[in-house]
Amino acid sequence: MAPNASNLPGLSGLSDLSGPSDSADAADTVVLIPIRSFDDAKSRLAGALSVEDRRQLARAMAEVVVRAALGLPVWIVTENAEVTEWAPTVDALAVAVDRTGLTSSVSTATQVASDHGFARAIIAHSDLPYAVDLTIVDGPGLAIAPDRRRDGSNVLSVPTGAGFRFAYGPGSFHAHLAEADRLGLAVDVIDIPGLAWDVDDPDDLPADWAELIARNRTRAGKTRASQSSQPGEADHGAS
Repeated sequence: MAPNASNLPGLSGLSDLSGPSDSADAADTVVLIPIRSFDDAKSRLAGALSVEDRRQLARAMAEVVVRAALGLPVWIVTENAEVTEWAPTVDALAVAVDRTGLTSSVSTATQVASDHGFARAIIAHSDLPYAVDLTIVDGPGLAIAPDRRRDGSNVLSVPTGAGFRFAYGPGSFHAHLAEADRLGLAVDVIDIPGLAWDVDDPDDLPADWAELIARNRTRAGKTRASQSSQPGEADHGAS
């Protein structure tokens, strides 16, 4: 069963590449959320949801995760044009790292974050419908929130300059613990139901998934209407 929605709500964002803000709250941490695309999201849900519903659910869950950054700067790590256009609508920055594969993309984005003055990066999957607070995944070394099977790494944070070797895929939780041991990093395991619940299979769907999709469609429609009402190049004729 999914976590109790009364305690872990689903659906109910920043900075640029110049580096961390001067505020005490956000000073040196950036949140990285890798998203390959919305088009091919969650193919294992095909038996339960239509292609369009899977797209909308993926966007809705990604919005939840962005909001769970609680004001920290958020970088959406992507090479996808649609995701790049979506990022500013949730007050996030799209960062293209010219890499394929989750491990390679996260490794490069973490190095970019270090180069821009961020001392710490929180890396979060985008399919966490009950995420409320990513900032609790923190510590002096590796802090990691595994999935409920204690196999994957739903959210983790590391010092950007530690030379941490990411290893996403099956068994990544234990691989990341081993990497922290190699580097001599302290480890904090964060067991929080709202961060442990990711969505891979139909049984993982949040009970209110239909509401999440409906809300996301409403927001997307309002965003498109707002954008279409703004003067643009089309108002001045083709060049």
